[in-house]
Amino acid sequence: MAFATKKGASAKLRSAAFKRVRADHSAELAEDYVEMIADLIDERGEARCTDLALRLGVANATVVKTMRRLQVAGLINQEPYRAIFLTSDGWKMAEDGRRRHALVEKFLLALGVTRETARIDSEGIEHHVSAETLKAMAKFLARNGG
Repeated sequence: MAFATKKGASAKLRSAAFKRVRADHSAELAEDYVEMIADLIDERGEARCTDLALRLGVANATVVKTMRRLQVAGLINQEPYRAIFLTSDGWKMAEDGRRRHALVEKFLLALGVTRETARIDSEGIEHHVSAETLKAMAKFLARNGG
């Protein structure tokens, strides 16, 4: 009986983990786009669909479709054929993503991962790491001179 209970608890834990990963994936696209929009605004003063398509390596039509979703979600403002602007919620999401990314990258570098690999890996990890793990990473870096 103990085995059945243990197995059931394990299945629930796995189910919760898969559920979280699915939720993380649904937010990942929006986070990547708003971060890229913020980067373009910081660099050029504006973001346009063609610039996003080039930087993300996707078709312009894909960007246009995603912009509609981001506008409905309240993360951007855009008029047809005009620049894209982040709302306050969009800026908050972009800044949160930048902070997570920088912390994960710094942590990987502290572990001895090469700069190039840390940059690439942190881009994916940042979307899936929990607040608890981020806090532990920050504590590790503080203790180890990171």
